[in-house]
This record gives sequence, structure tokens and C-alpha cells, in this order.
Amino acid sequence: MTAWRHLAESGDGHAERVIARCDEGGELVTEIAAEGGAWADVAAAWEIATTVGAPLAEVLRSLSESLQDAATAADDVRIALAEPTGTARLLLWLPFAGLLLGLALGFDTIGVLMTNPFGAGCVIAGVLLVLAARGWTAALVRRAQPSAGTPGMHAELMSVALAGGAAIPRALQLVERSPASLGDDADRTASVLELSRSAGVPAGELLRASAAQQRQEARVQGRLRAARLSSRLLLPLGACTLPAFLLLGVAPLMLSVLTSTPLPI
Repeated sequence: MTAWRHLAESGDGHAERVIARCDEGGELVTEIAAEGGAWADVAAAWEIATTVGAPLAEVLRSLSESLQDAATAADDVRIALAEPTGTARLLLWLPFAGLLLGLALGFDTIGVLMTNPFGAGCVIAGVLLVLAARGWTAALVRRAQPSAGTPGMHAELMSVALAGGAAIPRALQLVERSPASLGDDADRTASVLELSRSAGVPAGELLRASAAQQRQEARVQGRLRAARLSSRLLLPLGACTLPAFLLLGVAPLMLSVLTSTPLPI
């Protein structure tokens, strides 16, 4: 608690909120987890270390390195996703850019779209296609985003519990009860523990190595998802955005030319 008060006095916003809630009667671990995000992992490690008697400073130092590595991996994925995502959002304005181009060329495209039945049909179909492209693109981008939680945190917390001398069943119980977002890494942790038992080697180092490997895999998988996203975004572009451009940009030009040209007698 003293360390958190020192951080709060230094101006750290998270520490200020944690201390304020603790002064109102909240528990330290609960209030740390209430900050959300990676702070839930910090709260989980803090709780487990204090429960089993593991050295808190060493635990937090190791955890900070793990969280920095995980944040770097997440940043790599976001950077890889930035280009295809930005391109997709820009192309969604292509149909309306075609409409403005017609106006810039001097064609009464707005009047044609509002007064001509075929123009009204083009507007309705074009807007529906733009909305479909927007929803389709958003779904593809959401699927390519990194999953919530810190990769390898289950193994990291197990190594913390074992470092304090807890037995494996007790350590598993503490980890599962922690406020951290653990995902579906329990099976991998179980495999590492089985390897440690059969090989007769300490589980702590194996667990930390497994956590680092999981973070590296998350980084690679994120980059692969970003690469696949670039090609998958061509689907809404070809199926929705380009037809909408024809309906909202090219068709009004054609209708404007046809309606402004006098029929031969």
C-alpha cells in the first residue's frame, strides 16, 4: 500500500484512483483489477504472490517484462492492421466521390437522382451496397484484431504460485480464481507441468519459457491475420463498393447525359 501511495503522490492517475477507492474501504487487489486491461494481470500476480509468500518485487519485475513483451506484440499487430484497415475505410467513400465528380464536371447528377425513377433506384441500391460493404469490412477487421488478454498469462501466474512454494493443485486453484483474463491456456500449462514431472526439471523456468513462446505465437498469428485481411478486403470491394460506385457515380452521369440530350425529330 505504501508503494501505491508513493505512486499516487507522484501523479500517476491509476495509483490515484486505486488509493482513493482503497481509502473508501476497498481491497487493494480488487481496486487494482478494477482499472481493467493489464492491471487485472498485475492484480492477479499481486494476489497470488502475497498468498503464497513469493518475493513481490521479483514477481512484479518479471511480470512487467512479460507485459511489455505482450504490449509490443499487440502493437506489432495493430501496426500491421493499420494499412489494410485505412485503405478499406477510404474506399468506402469511393461511390460518393464519384457522385461529387459528376457535380464538378457540371452534370446535374443530384437532380437526376432525385427526379428520375431510375436515378432513385440507383440511390437506394448504391446506399444499400455501401452499408453492406461497411458492415462486411467491419466484421473482417474485428476478426483480425488480437484477442483480449495477455498471451501466456496462465503460465506466468502458475510460475509465480510455484515460486512461493505452493503445490501444483493449490497453484492451479489460485490461478483459476485470479481476476486475470486467462483465455484457453490451461491445457498448455498442464502439458508443461506434465513435461516437468516426467523430466524431473523445475516447472518455473519451463512455464516462463512457455509463456514467452505463446506471446511470440500471438505476434506471428496477428501478423498473419493482418496479411490475410489485405486480400479478404477485396471481397467487399469487388462485391459492394465498386458496384455502388457505378450506381452512385457512373449511372447518374449517364442518366444526366441522356436526359439532357434532345431526341431527334
